[in-house]
Amino acid sequence: MSGRARLALCAWAATLTSACALLPLVDQLSWILQAAFLLGVQTVVGALTRRVPLARPLTVAAQALVTLLLLTLVFARQQALVGLIPGPEAFQQFWTLLQTGAEDVGKYTTPAPLTDGIRLMMVGGVLVIGLAVDTLAVTFRSAAPAGLPLLALYSVAAGLSDDLEWLSFVVAAAGYLMLLLAEGRERLSQWGRVFGGAPRGPGADSAAGAVAPVRTGRRIGVVALGIALLPLPTLDGGLLGAAGTGVGSGSGGGGTISAVNPLVSLRDSLNVDEDRQVMSYRTNTENTEDLYLRIVALDEFDGTAWKPSQRRIEGVPETFPTPLGLGPDIKRTEIETRIAAAKDYGQDWLPMPYPATGVDIAGDWRYEPTGRTLVGDHGQNTRGLRYTVRSLIVQPTAEQLSSAPQPPPALRREYTALPNSLPQVVARTAREVTAGSANNYERAVKLQDWFSVSGGFTYDTQVKVGSDSTAIARFLRDKEGFCVHFSFAMASMARSLGIPARVAVGFTPGSPQPDGSMTVGLRDAHAWPELYFEGVGWTRFEPTPNRGSAPSYTQPEVSGGTGLPDVARPTQSASTAPSSEPSASESCAGREQQLQACASDSPAAAAGSDHDPGQWLLFLGVALAVLAMLAVPLLPMLWRMRVRAVRLGAHGRTPEGVAAHTLAVWAEVTDTAWDFGIGPDDSQTPRKAAARIVRLGHLDEGATAAVHRLAAAVEQVLYAPRPHPTAGLAEDARRVADSLGAHVSRSTRLRALLAPRSTVRVVWAASARWTALKADVSARRPTLRRPSGQNG
Repeated sequence: MSGRARLALCAWAATLTSACALLPLVDQLSWILQAAFLLGVQTVVGALTRRVPLARPLTVAAQALVTLLLLTLVFARQQALVGLIPGPEAFQQFWTLLQTGAEDVGKYTTPAPLTDGIRLMMVGGVLVIGLAVDTLAVTFRSAAPAGLPLLALYSVAAGLSDDLEWLSFVVAAAGYLMLLLAEGRERLSQWGRVFGGAPRGPGADSAAGAVAPVRTGRRIGVVALGIALLPLPTLDGGLLGAAGTGVGSGSGGGGTISAVNPLVSLRDSLNVDEDRQVMSYRTNTENTEDLYLRIVALDEFDGTAWKPSQRRIEGVPETFPTPLGLGPDIKRTEIETRIAAAKDYGQDWLPMPYPATGVDIAGDWRYEPTGRTLVGDHGQNTRGLRYTVRSLIVQPTAEQLSSAPQPPPALRREYTALPNSLPQVVARTAREVTAGSANNYERAVKLQDWFSVSGGFTYDTQVKVGSDSTAIARFLRDKEGFCVHFSFAMASMARSLGIPARVAVGFTPGSPQPDGSMTVGLRDAHAWPELYFEGVGWTRFEPTPNRGSAPSYTQPEVSGGTGLPDVARPTQSASTAPSSEPSASESCAGREQQLQACASDSPAAAAGSDHDPGQWLLFLGVALAVLAMLAVPLLPMLWRMRVRAVRLGAHGRTPEGVAAHTLAVWAEVTDTAWDFGIGPDDSQTPRKAAARIVRLGHLDEGATAAVHRLAAAVEQVLYAPRPHPTAGLAEDARRVADSLGAHVSRSTRLRALLAPRSTVRVVWAASARWTALKADVSARRPTLRRPSGQNG
């Protein structure tokens, strides 16, 4: 098999291995077999056209035409001419299938059924990627850039599936490495020269000459793949952060919600130097004190983290059901709030007043009934979004709350659960603070007042959050923290007293503007406890001192009952108490939220991260990993720039230094010519090599004189008894490089910059060092003599 045919086969295999990452997305595997066969036909057509040979653009066009015919035969045979040639009806069929496929993707969770539309998207996508890989790696002989379409194929799978494991990455990466090695072997076999390993004999096969570097390449590839599989530290994006992770998948039509940690983003939002606006809104009530914009509720506590339970999600109803536990005798009124999110605020969860009764919104959103929240689907977020929320302002009286009956046993059992690891001081302090209370309402108010007024607590956003079971106990001891500490501690203490409790995360009402609107900034992010009272439902409390607003039903002077809020002008508001509490960071987008099965990232509010050095190491590790991934494609260019600077920057004063500098500048010239397509020929003298560079590089008059001066300087230091320095060598080298670049195409200049051919010297050096190391180890290894067998 020729080198080009072997490379084409490797391109086919690399595309197919990357396509295997898509297997978890659908419930049938037949599509991959179909894609493999059609991709093979596409590859064979490319191989045949290259043997003719056709011009490169004609080869690509022939493969594209055959690909279209194959897709027509499989997906639009009934609408095509003679079942093969696509016409207007066939293209209409393709468009219809793609539309239905997109609808099916939005309708089903992974693994989705293999409908005709989804099959076309999968098979057609693999063929398009395969054509791009074959074109780059085989037709244009540039395997390295072929990794980009392969990466795109793998990234689609990674963005849509939670089921990708390390094996999927290994398979895809191995396919790409195989493609690189095949291209390297084919390229080396044409150079007719061995760069590593033992010398060849006269009759040795030319392909065998590449064994040593290819073997070295395999070793490098295995090591690189192993490093890539090392468990790098990961960052949970957080509910209020720029990215989210940790979304679980479910079965059936709805999917489930899992969790991420919002605490780091929440504290960062509170500590920003500039309070950037994330949204604005108008509402038709003047009572905006209690208009908290709630994102999600954390209802599961394991001793180290508060997080939402996994919940089913469904389509957004036109009208939400009556809030859980809200009785008919509780005063309420429905208001309307029109919200506009900033263009750079990409939150996957929809901030809404609680409890919402309906939402008018465009885009792909899903509804979680238990928390009454909306979450983006298929990458949907709030960036630049405008939407209208209908919600209730619920105003129970202190009498109604104090006389609330016991909640249902199942609800009480779920929302009063506490882990055994929670320190006893939490429950003991709760009993001490609420001693003498007649009912759960009085206990809740005493807890709130103790935290916010009488307990001696200080609000401080610089306090570490804590990440172990003793975090709440430390907070009760030190009495310093921010809203996360206060809400988590009050919810835990309420549960210890038998009061169902959870923690909500979102925004305080924000600040009023002269035009009657309200603005919400980063520093308005907030967390607060919600306690359940039968007949009233989930009820907000505010234990954080000097933040937000204490609900009217917890204040003795007004707890006897207040009227309904004034439902006034539809587009005006005049808040009397702007909030200065925290705000949400950017988005919690994550690849898992792109499918229904994983509603989105609901925050896993941990009781914090007390191990601050560990957090900094985590951030540092992730930052270094990201920088390393960004730098890898630029390594050849960076290495070449460094080598050029060293070669042209040194200046010798001694005879040895003069010789070293002259030879380094000459090596730079020959490598530069190599980068522009003029390969080195070590069998020629410097003078003949210079003439060859002039002839093949079409150098201008000045560059021609410069390269001949360099060649003369090289001969002088090689053969003169006492070498003397020659001025202007570095400038001559730069003049030659400029002339070489001026007489080549733009693509050749780009290749010389980003993927210079001379960087293969790194492989040669690695191979030589490895050979020398093995020889040194063999030389140092003691020789063990076999016993002679004679008896002494």
